[in-house]
Amino acid sequence: MKKSRQITEKTFVLTAVIGGILLISLVIGNTILSSRQTILATDEAVSEVSAFYLEAMADRRAKTITNLINNNFDQMEKALAFIEEEGIRSQEDLRESIGKVKALLSLNSFAVVDTDNIVYTQYTTYTGGSRHAFLAKDHMEEPNISTVSLYGSSKQLCLAVPTPGLRIMGRDFKACFVQIYISEIVDLLAFEDQGRTYFGLYSHYGENLSGTELGPIILSQNLFEGMKAYIPEDAWNQSRADFAGETEGSITFNAGGVEETLCYVPVEGTDWKMVVLISESVIHDRIRDISEKSLDSNKSQIIFTLVLVLLFAAILLAEIRIMGHHKLEAEKENSRTFRNMANTDSMTGTGNKHAYSEKEADLNRRIRENEIDKLAVLVCDVNGLKQINDTEGHAAGDRLIQDASAMLCEYFNHGDVYRIGGDEFTIILQEKECDTMNEIIAEFNRKVEENIKTKEVVISIGYSSLMPGDKQLHDVFERADQMMYQRKKQLKEMGAPSRE
Repeated sequence: MKKSRQITEKTFVLTAVIGGILLISLVIGNTILSSRQTILATDEAVSEVSAFYLEAMADRRAKTITNLINNNFDQMEKALAFIEEEGIRSQEDLRESIGKVKALLSLNSFAVVDTDNIVYTQYTTYTGGSRHAFLAKDHMEEPNISTVSLYGSSKQLCLAVPTPGLRIMGRDFKACFVQIYISEIVDLLAFEDQGRTYFGLYSHYGENLSGTELGPIILSQNLFEGMKAYIPEDAWNQSRADFAGETEGSITFNAGGVEETLCYVPVEGTDWKMVVLISESVIHDRIRDISEKSLDSNKSQIIFTLVLVLLFAAILLAEIRIMGHHKLEAEKENSRTFRNMANTDSMTGTGNKHAYSEKEADLNRRIRENEIDKLAVLVCDVNGLKQINDTEGHAAGDRLIQDASAMLCEYFNHGDVYRIGGDEFTIILQEKECDTMNEIIAEFNRKVEENIKTKEVVISIGYSSLMPGDKQLHDVFERADQMMYQRKKQLKEMGAPSRE
């Protein structure tokens, strides 16, 4: 009995030890397997959340463009109502009314078109049949949205609406339209997370309309040409089909060991697509690291770990959703406040002195590093502001500044114009813009001299180009400023108002 009892105890101990080892091995194995499965599940969840966030960003920016289009259409309707009530009898009356519309409603490049396809702007008239595709038909029945190219590479969004029943100066008018530089639209959509998140506006066949770089692989080339080497042919063909229609979608591909996720959504009312790309999501990296550390640190407490992982996964997903919601709200707030940013002059919509200072600092660096081939500075001063303020009041003075700004933006790219003082503006021209500078300034000065006779806006303008000995932008500015004062004396002799 004693020997039998000892064998039984030994067997029991051995069984307990073996059973314990087997049980621990089984639990450890299950824990390792569960860890791997949890990591995979976390990756999948994060990918879904990242895709949702990416799609939301693309959709918000597409809606920003849609809102901009709808707002311009609304403003054009108001402009037509204003023009109909003006009692216009001559082209001079029409141009004056168009100038008022542009100043009051912030409609840059607003124009009307008669039934002979003659386009009337604030400063000129021209035949528009060959320039604008929407005029190909004799009658417009609904609003038209199109993309036009100017001067070879500069692209604009053209918005046109029919004007049935509009009759001015004894002529019937068929349409009115505005043109918006795509570069201005791009400024509204800019990301702060440069280097990880990219965006671009593309045509239905993949042409880059915005000129922005979509990551280090695709850059600014045609979207489909940039992706062709990195995605399967069937996915590539599907993407082309999506772009040709009104379909949204996303693509994940690996380029040079880096995972890229690309999302595209249509911009309502256009044949454009808003494309957003995220490279190596920060959210994905951080959450995966947290998951691995959490699972490793809790392997010794098996049951507790399993419960904790479930709890952790629930909390994690909730935090991701909250984080995504906060980011979405922040994006909306940024969109609402963008137009009131410190770099925009509230009266004219041009760049302000702060924006000019930032531009000057950047150009000074590029001048020092010999990165600029052509550069010119134009210094402009509005004549007669003090006289208007003293005789007609500051409201009239503000209108004079707005009219002067509109005139400068009509002749020069709006994005290059800065209001740096009460009646002082500065314009910066670079590279190809410098090639036509002299012709544009000559045309501008002729218009100014005509305005002296008609009591319209008079602006003194001086200009100078970057020279080999210049060390900073201010050197160019000083020469242009001196020339401006000489021009101011000339205009005074011609009868233009002055500060005196």
